Amino acid sequence: MQTSPAHAAHHDDREIETLEEFDAVVSARGALTGFRVQAVDLTDRTRELLATDTAGTVFLGCPMREQAAAKIRSDGALVFPPVPGLPFDPYRGLLYSPEELFDGLEKGYEQTPDALAYAWFQRTKADRDIYASTLRAVHDDAVSDALDELLPGTRVVGVMGGHAMARGTEEYAGAARLGRGLARAGLTVATGGGPGAMEAANLGAYAAPFEDSMLDEACELLAGAPSFAPSITDWARAAFEVRRRWPRGGRSVGIPTWFYGHEPPNAFASHIAKYFANATREDGLLARSNAGVVFLPGAAGTVQEIFDNATPNYYESRGEPTPMVLVDRAHWTERLPTWPLLQALARDRSMQARIALVDRIEEAPGTLKRLTV
Repeated sequence: MQTSPAHAAHHDDREIETLEEFDAVVSARGALTGFRVQAVDLTDRTRELLATDTAGTVFLGCPMREQAAAKIRSDGALVFPPVPGLPFDPYRGLLYSPEELFDGLEKGYEQTPDALAYAWFQRTKADRDIYASTLRAVHDDAVSDALDELLPGTRVVGVMGGHAMARGTEEYAGAARLGRGLARAGLTVATGGGPGAMEAANLGAYAAPFEDSMLDEACELLAGAPSFAPSITDWARAAFEVRRRWPRGGRSVGIPTWFYGHEPPNAFASHIAKYFANATREDGLLARSNAGVVFLPGAAGTVQEIFDNATPNYYESRGEPTPMVLVDRAHWTERLPTWPLLQALARDRSMQARIALVDRIEEAPGTLKRLTV
């Protein structure tokens, strides 16, 4: 995935994450002292590395020729070599794109980098191997770093909801219209990056630049593969068919996890921050939703997210409480009576003015705006 203008403008000035940045720094400074070069293929930059001072430089997962590696080590550079045989790059400098995670989908989902990374996780997570857990931690930290570089100055609204919401349903179409409305209001939509309600909200943001009819047509096309079970391959192919028919959609963020490996990422988030550690992923998603969160009907995972969000709002540990809008009165007061507990927590605290329960999804954007004032 190419670096975006937002990424280029905001990442740490000492981090080099593309070959273009490497060439620009070497040409302008003639030295790399103090820089961090992250997951850049330097195989064809031997001449430049031999001629450049790299004292104090850190190279994270950069393929290079042995002659160059020996020279920069003697300069005093710190070299973390690429790890062979891994289905993911633990040192990656940028977020994932749908195309990257689903590469090879034509051969079946099982062959994609996303599926292979999950299979590796399944093999290694139970053996308590410090090497594997270190690789996972380094990867997740690199993803958090890339996410922070993408979002400065943007108003991010989280949309939470369950993975069980099927394509072709009115609920799915409503969640997609919500995502579209939020994106058109200038907000960056962030979801848990999976199927169901999460996919619908990312699809809505993708649809934001197009005519309204595009979203109806896309929903109709997707309804042919209503769920990621029994076939993730068919489910993902339908999404890529939508992207092929309507290329260059609006941007949004998906923050999924390999912890729930049965649950693939959706293809409508333009930037995907995928984690191994679910706790890091949950906290990262909610902490970055600085313009508030809309909670659609969900089960245990969504209930957990409500209280993961309520806790810093209660203690004001991240500053002013952010808006929380729960959608579907019957769901949150009868089926899973989360709302009465949230109200009781908020009573007589500043977060009381920042929570709301609405019946219909169409009410969510206006309510979010009212709570923000």
